[in-house]
Amino acid sequence: MEGGKWKQRITIYSFVLCLVGFTAALVILPKQAISQAERRRLAKWPELTYETVRDESFMNDFESYLLDHFPFRDGFRRIKAEFTYKVLRQRENNGIYVAEGHAVKLEELNVPGVQKTTDKMNAVRERYFPEQKAYYAVIPDKNYFLAARNGYPAPDYGEMLGILRENMSEEGFAYIDVISSLSIDDYYTTDTHWRQEKIWDTVTVIADSLGVGTDIGTADRFAQNEIQDFYGVYYGQAALALTPDTIVYLTDDVTDSATAWNLETNRTQPVYELGKLTDEKSVDKYDIFLGGAAALQIINSPKAATDRRLIIFRDSYASSLTPLLLGAYSEITLIDLRYISSERIGEYVNFEDADILFLYSIAVINNGSMLK
Repeated sequence: MEGGKWKQRITIYSFVLCLVGFTAALVILPKQAISQAERRRLAKWPELTYETVRDESFMNDFESYLLDHFPFRDGFRRIKAEFTYKVLRQRENNGIYVAEGHAVKLEELNVPGVQKTTDKMNAVRERYFPEQKAYYAVIPDKNYFLAARNGYPAPDYGEMLGILRENMSEEGFAYIDVISSLSIDDYYTTDTHWRQEKIWDTVTVIADSLGVGTDIGTADRFAQNEIQDFYGVYYGQAALALTPDTIVYLTDDVTDSATAWNLETNRTQPVYELGKLTDEKSVDKYDIFLGGAAALQIINSPKAATDRRLIIFRDSYASSLTPLLLGAYSEITLIDLRYISSERIGEYVNFEDADILFLYSIAVINNGSMLK
């Protein structure tokens, strides 16, 4: 009987010790504003007022704060992920699977979403350049290369391309096949994006289709610059001990002389914004490419071989591709309809006599409702 009481006491004391220890760690350990692993801002200590207590927002925000700053949180997330994969033998964690060294997000075809994307593309063309032909290209995600041969579901790209062709007239749009120019080696292992130093074949396909293939120059003119320890978007979501990537960005006298005006900040910046590497507000090293996501940017390239203009309706993949086209275009305008209404772009963009390209990854094509 006495032994049973001691077991109960040990259990209680251990629980209290753990509770006190974790509470002390929560108070004492330094608080981070950003989770580099998850690439997001962490919750701040909530404001305690009569109103926040009355409407219960304080307790909700306080719960978020505790979850975000729980001691050794990343370690516990990794233990859970390892348990999920290796003990429970589940094939994905948080919608992420790992195959052939790549972390990949599960994706399925969203037919209504694709149709909404084509509706938006048609509406934009009809409003701003009804007499001009536009080009469009589809950037595949890593599922295209890895899913089938590793036993995972993947979007049906044939069906998706069929919807695009069916809903957009041949007179108004021309398809550029960049899919066949890519392989899984052209993508970061921990991230969704392609590697700039690997996509020259894709750049060439696009440039040839737009009629500037002889103006972009050759790949060997670029210098390669490295940024170590790039933890991509899937690194934190997978919560596994994956090897970080290295970002390689390409520079020459053309990219060095080019400048990009950003509508949101109303300032001019370099093509590669290296200040993002030391900016505490930045959560993604990929943002060195044109400074990251932006509603509208106009890039001037004074050393371009021509005075032609290009307008790209884009997502984040275009950030690393665009600098490689600056040898052929004196001006490239980037429009991201996720962040600016299509009704406003006419205030800033002149479409007359410009080449026009819709360059979207499946993440956007599959979810056309995000386009404004």
